[in-house]
Amino acid sequence: MTENRAHGGEIRPTERLAMNRTGSFDWDLDAGTIDIDEAGLLVFGLAPGTFDSRPASLVHRLEPEERAGLEAVIKEALTSGRPSYSARFQIPLDDGSVQWTHVQARILRDVEGRAHRIVGIVRDATSEITHSTFLMELEKRRQRQTDMVERTTRALSRAVTVDDVTAALTGPGGLARLGADGFALGLVENGSLNIIALSGESLDVLEHLRLRRLERGMPLAETVLSGRPLFSSSFQELVKNYPALAPYAGRLRFRAAAYLPLVAQARTLGGMALFYRGRTAFSADERNLALGLAAIVAQSLQRAILFDEERELATGLQATMLPRRIPAVEGGEIAVRYHSAWSGRQVGGDWYDVIPLPRGRVGIVVGDVQGHDTHAAAIMGQLRIALRAYAGEGHAPSTVLARASRFLAELDTERFATCTYAQVDLDTGTVRAVRAGHLGPLIRHTDGRVGQPKLPGGLPLGLASLFGDEEFPETRLDLVPGETLVMCTDGLVEQPGGDIGEGMDALEAAVSSGPAGAEALADHLSERFWERWGAGDDVALLVLRRSPDPGTPRAPRIHQYIHQADPEGLSEARAVVRRALRDWGMRPFADDAELLTGELLGNVLLHTEGGAVLTLEVLPEPVRRVRLSVQDRSSAWPRRRTPGEAATSGRGLLLLDALALRWGVEPRGEGKAVWCEIGPPSRSADRQSR
Repeated sequence: MTENRAHGGEIRPTERLAMNRTGSFDWDLDAGTIDIDEAGLLVFGLAPGTFDSRPASLVHRLEPEERAGLEAVIKEALTSGRPSYSARFQIPLDDGSVQWTHVQARILRDVEGRAHRIVGIVRDATSEITHSTFLMELEKRRQRQTDMVERTTRALSRAVTVDDVTAALTGPGGLARLGADGFALGLVENGSLNIIALSGESLDVLEHLRLRRLERGMPLAETVLSGRPLFSSSFQELVKNYPALAPYAGRLRFRAAAYLPLVAQARTLGGMALFYRGRTAFSADERNLALGLAAIVAQSLQRAILFDEERELATGLQATMLPRRIPAVEGGEIAVRYHSAWSGRQVGGDWYDVIPLPRGRVGIVVGDVQGHDTHAAAIMGQLRIALRAYAGEGHAPSTVLARASRFLAELDTERFATCTYAQVDLDTGTVRAVRAGHLGPLIRHTDGRVGQPKLPGGLPLGLASLFGDEEFPETRLDLVPGETLVMCTDGLVEQPGGDIGEGMDALEAAVSSGPAGAEALADHLSERFWERWGAGDDVALLVLRRSPDPGTPRAPRIHQYIHQADPEGLSEARAVVRRALRDWGMRPFADDAELLTGELLGNVLLHTEGGAVLTLEVLPEPVRRVRLSVQDRSSAWPRRRTPGEAATSGRGLLLLDALALRWGVEPRGEGKAVWCEIGPPSRSADRQSR
């Protein structure tokens, strides 16, 4: 065998392969020598007869890191008292390859536990470890492929619409789930291939190719037409077969691509392309994986397309059941907003309506039929028309809801509905409102404060008739010029898992801080709350504003409603009067006007059962005067009294006589108005009382 030995006493690879791959050794720790048989020397790559019995010579071929690792294993075994150790390390060979070597050894110790000898075996474990590594890599590759399929399936399982599908494939983690560096998705629409999604660096160069006729000449279109996948490991070769790609090849930073048809239930929906930067070939497993991913995407797209078609049909049905236009109203402005839920079929039973009524009045309604499906939308359409008809006949609000409840109860349905209905006279500002299990309205006053009027309500429509309780108490509200009425369904203010009271408080704050105009305020509320709460429910919103009455620059005017139960209303009204007169250049009359405002309002809030409307204006006479008017719903006129010295009331009319140039009382519809004028006297001005 000596003639086959290489220089330096080492064994050539061909000789090593032919020999025994397992040897034994005996290491004398006291003498510092190691005795190893011929097979063991061959494992270490040494020729028999050239080894000098030194342990260092045995491992001199090992890389420093490998040697240090082996020494650390041996040292740890010796110092820890363990009886044996095992180690694997690599030995570089002359042909440039690497041999994996396995050592198993037993440590012999004397009676005192001191190690004095190590015996063991050494073997070439290259084939064993290589095979194991191959199996591990194979398992890792299969696991990666399984993970890609599972993650893609999981992401698409939550996709409802086509937009959801594209978002799942192109959003965060989309390319990683597909195992690609670029992605394109196209759908067949009316004889064209519409690229609805592009993701990946440099793919923006294909933007103007998004919509093309479905014809041969481009690889994705070819795949869709033929129904066969196309795998390309070289863009240069791809360009040769598809010259139309030539203008883009230099700007597309990919080396390989897979073009895959999207087929579901024997129908070709479109195609998708996966682009790769580093790939140079597609194995059979990789091709099968790509086809599997395409099948998953195709199934998701088929469901999404069907859903979108059904949703379009349902929302179209719903749209036909809502008013096509809102009539213009004299003396005010009305804005409506409607938003469908993001979940489900995006169709529900919420509605709004604006109904012209006799004598120049207008009816406004916001309601909600139970459920979120086409049946709820159908019931909503019938109920809206019935309520509109009852209102148009001129019935009182309570009667309108009673008849609407009876109508719903007689339909072949178990659904009920809630709503708030109001008749509004914008000339006088009178609002007559009724409520059937629904949210009450909000009123924004001219100073920006927002109130939630107390509206006693009845049972929801349908249930009220079922239980024989069709009482819907009517509440009168007053809108002064410039005030705004806001009505909505609970989808606007009900946060999932939250308290609806918190939503109403947030709505009140948003109405207070929002713009004055009806359209601008509706936009403000829509953008704020639909984004804040999400749209798990339908939303109907109606905003009605009575036109402001600023008067003229020469004769300005303000109006303000003061609720009887508003403790801050009286002090706020006095402050408004003082500010207005200061701004109008009539500061000398502010003290008297503020005092009389308190007296007139205090009398109403103390002796009547409702609120009051305060009007402050400047009379455009040659000599400008301030006119105060306080209107209430009581028919009882004030009467003069003679209070005693200890009396705490009864001096209001005495103050009017003392401070006003003149004052009086006028009938106003269901109530009266007490007015007075303050200012410099004129020849024609004499105090009068009625």
